[in-house]
Amino acid sequence: MSDTAIIQDPRRRNLLWLAIAAAVLVVLAVLALWHQSAEVAPQYHRHPMFPNLAHEARKVARIHVVSKSGTVDVAFLPMKGWVITSRNDFPASFEQVNKTVIGIASLEAVEPKTARADWLHYLDLDAPPKGNGILFTLSDDKGHVLASIITGKSADAGEQGASGLFVRKPDSTQSWLAKTVLEPKSDVSDWYEKSLLNVDRSRIQEADVRPPGGPGYTVRRDKPSDASLKLVNLPSGRQLSYEGAAEGPAAAIVSLSFDDVKPAKNFDFSNAWQDVTHTFDGLTITVDVIQKGQDYWATIYAEGAPGKPAAGKEARAVDARTSGWAYKLPPYKGQQFMTKLDSLLKPLNAPKAQAPNAASPDNDTSDQ
Repeated sequence: MSDTAIIQDPRRRNLLWLAIAAAVLVVLAVLALWHQSAEVAPQYHRHPMFPNLAHEARKVARIHVVSKSGTVDVAFLPMKGWVITSRNDFPASFEQVNKTVIGIASLEAVEPKTARADWLHYLDLDAPPKGNGILFTLSDDKGHVLASIITGKSADAGEQGASGLFVRKPDSTQSWLAKTVLEPKSDVSDWYEKSLLNVDRSRIQEADVRPPGGPGYTVRRDKPSDASLKLVNLPSGRQLSYEGAAEGPAAAIVSLSFDDVKPAKNFDFSNAWQDVTHTFDGLTITVDVIQKGQDYWATIYAEGAPGKPAAGKEARAVDARTSGWAYKLPPYKGQQFMTKLDSLLKPLNAPKAQAPNAASPDNDTSDQ
């Protein structure tokens, strides 16, 4: 049938117009749905929280941390390096400083969350010190703020292998789910450079243990190749509890770290337990230990033997780090330093039971 015939046929013409109208309505419906979805679609895109910080990271000279547990202030001092100014310029962990700066610089906002101030506490983003959030402020040496962020609960970033963290800037209630490598650390103990001593066991020749008010003792080996240290002047009739029992007091300075630090003047070490360790190459390290409740606190002093310049240099480096400080030791280390002589030895043989007395009432058989 020709197009002219279709147009002249009223019924077919009406069907054609209806088809065209239906097609137009479909197109309009699609456009309406697209417009509606565009209106309700999230109006954001992933973006770095601090786009300039990656280039300005070298300018960071101060880190200010505020949380419920208190305030931590870390700063770079030209003559000392990174120190915790809120702990009398005690050396700070460069690793922790580096992780924090890189972590904040790499924060990437993935998705906006609540902007309601009364809901922020659900994400631990209420402002410290009253709230559960942790505030980090990075500044340069002139005090200019380079970045400031409040961190809250951790979360799934929605990507395999990626960590998520709820964050917000202090001057805004808008919260974000951020992709991050940052692990917020707010306790001052997390910022210490905790490695104190790491004298290799092969260097240790002797340790003199001097308890307050009790018998002292010495453990020793004659040459570095000796398998273990021996107890000098083993008490008569006694034996070591096991082979290698004498290792503990000498090995206490190996991989020595601490949990907290305070000025030594805050403690009384006049009645301390003293361990003096000597190395084959001329280094002597003296550790005084006291117990306060469940805690063990120690001071450390080193010196080099005359004619041993390398040992003298090492001793000066140790003293520069430890002088004036008292260190809270891990409990197992405190117990190692305070090892009693008797704990190195096998228990004394228990007295033999006496033979029953034939004349005793318990053995009287006269009435049987």
